[in-house]
Amino acid sequence: MIFRRCMLVALTTLPLATWAAWPERPITIVVPAAAGGTTDIAARVLAEKMGKDLGTPIVVENKGGGGGSIGTAQVARAKPDGYTVLMGNIGPVAINFSLYKQLSYKESDLRGITNVISVPNILVVHADSPVRNVKELVSLAKTRRLNVSTSGVGQSPHMSSEMFRQKAGIDVTLVPFPGAAPAVTALLGQQVDFMIDNLPSSMPHIKAGKFRALSITSGARSAQLPDVPTMTEAGVPMQVTAWFGLLAPAGTPDALVDRLQQSARKVMQTPEVRQRFAELGGVPGGETPAEYDAFIAQERKSWAQIVKAAGLSLE
Repeated sequence: MIFRRCMLVALTTLPLATWAAWPERPITIVVPAAAGGTTDIAARVLAEKMGKDLGTPIVVENKGGGGGSIGTAQVARAKPDGYTVLMGNIGPVAINFSLYKQLSYKESDLRGITNVISVPNILVVHADSPVRNVKELVSLAKTRRLNVSTSGVGQSPHMSSEMFRQKAGIDVTLVPFPGAAPAVTALLGQQVDFMIDNLPSSMPHIKAGKFRALSITSGARSAQLPDVPTMTEAGVPMQVTAWFGLLAPAGTPDALVDRLQQSARKVMQTPEVRQRFAELGGVPGGETPAEYDAFIAQERKSWAQIVKAAGLSLE
């Protein structure tokens, strides 16, 4: 066992010259959610440009389900050769470890590459809803039980919905979907009363006048939606920032992780991508692998406290 660990350390610290031929075939970014959500959007924004930079096609594979745990486990079990990476997010990478009693992967099964985008969540209702603000929504919820769509159990929209329910003192029925796109579709079809979504996946519908934005979970108002108050301004003291970033299986060589991080950072610094992220209401990342690992570790501790306080636990 000691010999095996020593060999693993030796492989992960080999210089870049040792991996000069990499990549020799397409790279796959696994998205642990349905197409159309922020995790998927972030992956597809990077894939084409990173593929050109690295000189190989990058394929985006959607593998939703289990609050993001199915796709995440797939990457955790993948060969650590730089050809399979995860576009992870706050749910399966941080929240799930304290929310689920059992997971098919461990914290040590993944290593960070870099954060890609950080975004607030947004509370929205259908444009035809009579509700005009958070106060009216809370008042309505006290007359009847409202239905709320969420993009998967354990994801930040789900946890934000739980926090909102607690802070506002209301009871709601949470309706989980395997990703943001189907959750958004449910609200578009008025099958639910409201939702708290990652801003990027709801932004097009807000701009198109199909959704009415009531409040945003960031500490300050969004430059893209300056008329939408923060949750605190709306009378519900809560703040949530969702994040989405690249991770690799544990054991992936440092040289390959560094090369992926440098490529992603280069792409995120281009005016085109920065503009795209700004339109989505997000902030680009670019942290080093070490910085990202430290950030994730802190997020896991913070969300563990929130999950415990909420008394949440899933099988």
